[in-house]
Formats: sequence, C-alpha cells, structure tokens
Amino acid sequence: MMQIKITNGENLPNIPWQEKPEGLTGAPVWRYTENPVIKRNPVEGVARIFNSAVVPYEGAFIGVFRGEQVNGIPYIYLGRSENGIDWTFDKEKIHFVNEKGEEFEPVYAYDPRLVKIEDVYYIIWCGDFYGASIGLAKTTDFKTFTRLENPFIPFNRNAVLFPRKMNGNFVMMSRPSDSGHTPFGDIFLSESPDMVYWGKHRHVMGKGNEWWDAVKIGGGSAPIETSEGWLLFFHGVTGTCNGLVYSIGGAILDVDNPSIVKYRCENFLLTPQEWYEERGFVGNVCFPCATLQDSDTGRIAIYYGAADTYVAMAFTKVDEVVDYIKTHSKLTESDIELGIR
Repeated sequence: MMQIKITNGENLPNIPWQEKPEGLTGAPVWRYTENPVIKRNPVEGVARIFNSAVVPYEGAFIGVFRGEQVNGIPYIYLGRSENGIDWTFDKEKIHFVNEKGEEFEPVYAYDPRLVKIEDVYYIIWCGDFYGASIGLAKTTDFKTFTRLENPFIPFNRNAVLFPRKMNGNFVMMSRPSDSGHTPFGDIFLSESPDMVYWGKHRHVMGKGNEWWDAVKIGGGSAPIETSEGWLLFFHGVTGTCNGLVYSIGGAILDVDNPSIVKYRCENFLLTPQEWYEERGFVGNVCFPCATLQDSDTGRIAIYYGAADTYVAMAFTKVDEVVDYIKTHSKLTESDIELGIR
C-alpha cells in the first residue's frame, strides 16, 4: 500500500480516537464503542441534536449543532468540548446579524457545516428562502456571527465549502432539489470570488448504480485534501418498502478540478446497523457532517447524525480509506467529465 498523506491539514494530537477493532471486515471505518456521543434532550428546550459539525479551536473543539427545539423548529446551537466527545451547549441558539450588525435571523436552520478558510470560520446550513435553500454566515471568534446573503435561489440543500480557495475563488458543493424528500439529487460545484456572486457551476456526481445510493446523494463533511486528491465523505440514499435509508459513501475528487471524480467507492463505508442508527425520530440514517483529521498520523474522526436523533462518531485512517475507495472504485461517465453541458 502506498503512503497517502493529508496535505492541507494540521497536526491534531488530541484528536478523539479509538484503535481499529480486531477482525474488522469490509470498509476500514469503525464506530466509537460509546456511541452515541450526544443523546436526547441535551439542553433545555432542545429535544434532539444531530447532523452537526465541529472544528478544532484554541486547543480544544467547538461546533455548530442542529438543535431540534421542543416546538419542532430546527435551529443552530453552539457547543464546546475539551476532548471532542463530551459536549456542553449554549442554552440560547446562535444569534445572527448582518454586515451592519442588525438582526438577520433565518426562519429556521438545520444540517449545518462548519469550515475554516484562512482565518475565517464559515457556517453553511439549509434554511427557508421561499423554499429550501442555503444559508451562510461567518465568524472569527464564535461570539459574533455575521450572516451573509443567501448564495443560491431555491431549491437547494447539503452545501459545504472546500477548506481552501482554488484559483482565488471560494468553492462550494451543493445538492439542488426541492423542499421535500425528493427521489432525485446530484452534487454540484459553484465558485465565488467574494461569497456574494456565485457561478462556474459544475456537475460533480450523480446518484449511483448500487442499491445504497440509487435514489440520491449529497455532500457530507468538508473535503479533506490528500496526496491522492480531495477525500469526500458523502451520503447516499436508497428507497425501501419501509422508507429511505441513508448511508455514508466515499470518493476522491481531482485536486485541481474537483468536478472530476477520480475514484468512487461502489460499496458504502457505513450503513445503519446499530440501534442508534436504526431507531430514532427518523430511522435508518447515517448522515456525515464533519471530520477531524491529524495530518501527522493520518487519523480521521467522522461525526455523523444517527436516526435524526443522535450524534455518533466513527474512525478511519487516510491511507486505509483512500486505498479501499480506490480498490473498490466504480465510475460512471458523468463522474469523470468536467461537468459542463
């Protein structure tokens, strides 16, 4: 196995970690044995936290969390942790202002991602802009959160930024769809010089030919830059007689032209099988939203929503998971093209 490295990361010696269990078969991704790390009713007024994102911050960890309020409306809450496993949350939801410091609150907000680009942390979520669409905000201190203009018109979800600019532009993945649980959805790329005007749209990946991602797909955690390309953990959806099932898949995108898929694993990396993934408010869901990675050891910790009820963790190593994706790769014609028509 060739040595594969994380090339645009940082050393993170305090990354949460468990060694791979003996006898693991299939994909080299293993669950934290103490899952779920965030359980029901985590803070007053919030029934469930799931589909959330975390980053390293000042020697510890901080995150933005989808908090399903007891009135049923989802919003984003701030959480902090010393070890990335045990979390405390602000009782009040995040307060957003515009560039002038005036109140600029979304109607609702869910499935946030959190990505650091240079010295700024960007929060991306799904909200309401006369239909499901993408919300965007920034912070440098996690005290003031400045909401930006909506980047896209409806209907869109599952947006996540790449963690660095390319050719001077911000690059964001999204999954156009409608406001319901649609039977379709592909991943696209868009670019912006200023986080205001977005264009150069490219198709990245469509739904797969395997059972686990045959209905639709969507972006997950922020892509990880490696010596083989951008490592992307995404979610794939299938339909059953008992409803939709969400699994975690993996792909490698070209480092210079990420609309080109170099490798796409035909097998899922993680699919619902534990009680906290199968049973909950929405059963049979593994939904990746964030990773932590240590460039020194190649360790990766994956945070994923479980059954729309909990936050769970899984682990892998960059060389093992990239090698597995390459070994089990199966591409379609739309994967390898530039995504322009």
